[in-house]
Amino acid sequence: MALTPTTEIPLGFEAPDFQLPNAVDGQLVHGQSLMEERPSVVVFMCNHCPFVVHILDQLTAMARDYGQRGIQFIAISSNDVANYPMDGPEEMKALAEECGFDFPYLYDETQEVARAYDAACTPDFSVFDADRRCVYRGRFDASRPGNDIPVTGEDLAQVLDHLLAGDPVPAEGQAPSMGCNIKWKA
Repeated sequence: MALTPTTEIPLGFEAPDFQLPNAVDGQLVHGQSLMEERPSVVVFMCNHCPFVVHILDQLTAMARDYGQRGIQFIAISSNDVANYPMDGPEEMKALAEECGFDFPYLYDETQEVARAYDAACTPDFSVFDADRRCVYRGRFDASRPGNDIPVTGEDLAQVLDHLLAGDPVPAEGQAPSMGCNIKWKA
């Protein structure tokens, strides 16, 4: 596992559109319709990454809580399943059902969506306002496996609270997410 940070790119870019299958029900999901007229969190994640596993319960709870308040969460797995079969669609479906995801868990088989979002690691968070403009690229919180900092999701929660209050999201102080690198196809 290579510890990899979120790619630093200028904020304000428009969310790239996509159409991907939801691993839970096999239905094709259109990104633009998910993100239409409401703030959204796009997280690139996978089943096996210890950094994702470390925050998964809190992430699921946060998605449920903020989802009820109008924030759309979208999870996307882009890993090479030929070399990492535990990240394949059947395993994604099993994880989503086991954890009770109430947000789509999408499979990016071609890895084109990960490239369009400049995703680099798992988890990799981007937050978009209601106009689909990126206002945050950063971490869930300061907790990492083994660092004894509690998992709170405070960094992401602060951003979502700003959006819900109609306040601008500060660009300064955004710390990158850190995790396993996306497993790119050869």
